[in-house]
Amino acid sequence: MGSIERPPSRALDEYLVVECQLGNAEAFSALVCRWHGRFVLRARDFTKDREAALDVAQESWLGIVRGLPGLRDPGRFQAWAMSIVANKARDWIRRERLRRGVAAEVHVELGQGAAPDHDFERVRDGLAGLEPGQRALLRRYYLEGRSVAEIASELAIPQGTVKSRLSNARNQLRLRLEED
Repeated sequence: MGSIERPPSRALDEYLVVECQLGNAEAFSALVCRWHGRFVLRARDFTKDREAALDVAQESWLGIVRGLPGLRDPGRFQAWAMSIVANKARDWIRRERLRRGVAAEVHVELGQGAAPDHDFERVRDGLAGLEPGQRALLRRYYLEGRSVAEIASELAIPQGTVKSRLSNARNQLRLRLEED
């Protein structure tokens, strides 16, 4: 139906959007063919990462599918869809910064100094090897930024127990990192 090089035709997009809103699966496929490459390029402008851009474009299509029935002006598809891509890319960037920040914080807390980039994967893999309860506790404390008191209240356990479990989870993570 089209390629990345072909300039977008607003009239065709408008027609395809209306057809999609009426449930025409072929029209949706045509819309994907026309726009997916552009979405990947737009996402890559933000993420600077090809794999991330592909994920962002895919995630954007999910948002577009959900929102398409409510798009009142089909002629605004391009601007509307590109804003979804930009927002999804910004979300990816925020998650990536948070992930790196948490990994660095855990690395420092474990007494290993600042974590170089290649250590983020090690920390992620180390966390994956922990028991679910330990991962959840570390997630609450480091990722969600909850205090010991908040966690204790949420789990209905004493603060000392939370501190003990955090210490055990950190020790298990340290052992896993040292094994690598």
